[in-house]
Amino acid sequence: MKKMMLVFLAVGTAAVASAQIQFGVKAGLNLANLTISGVAPAPSFSSKTDFSGGAFASIPLFSSFKLQPEVMYSGQGASTTESNTTVKLNYGYLNVPVLFKYQHESGLFAETGPQIGFLLSANATGGGQTIDTKSETQSTDFSWAFGIGYKIPGISGGIDARYNLGLTNLAKNTTDGTVKNSVFQFGLFYMFGGK
Repeated sequence: MKKMMLVFLAVGTAAVASAQIQFGVKAGLNLANLTISGVAPAPSFSSKTDFSGGAFASIPLFSSFKLQPEVMYSGQGASTTESNTTVKLNYGYLNVPVLFKYQHESGLFAETGPQIGFLLSANATGGGQTIDTKSETQSTDFSWAFGIGYKIPGISGGIDARYNLGLTNLAKNTTDGTVKNSVFQFGLFYMFGGK
């Protein structure tokens, strides 16, 4: 039995070692907003634009399927107007999605998976003032990502679009409704070590 386990371990290790793991970088534009529920009247938020960027690995699983873990900086939040003053709610996250990806031979792909975000900064700016709101915001944010994209044949780059559906109530120490992230991402990526 021990010999059989050693054989399976050796075969599994060889398979992982021979897998063509690729690494890449990506950057893009966020259209971020907040969704409010359970509050009446609910405040009216509009989208704000921000930056996202980071690195990823593409790990072959089987056939056309891959596992794609990422480490991304993501600027999120929303914008609102109160008494003729525009207030921006700014959140900076270090997001770690782990995506299950289907890659078609044409270059088109679809991906989905969980994401955990670690809050780096949180503030509200408006009327020439900035207020730190990190102590009032949950330090971690769980979400689910849905994406599509296109890897351009013959080169190591492509484009993608993703929606991150927030699952965590960002408001800390409150039972008055929920505030959740809602983020559309549009980006460019480049992969090293192959085409």
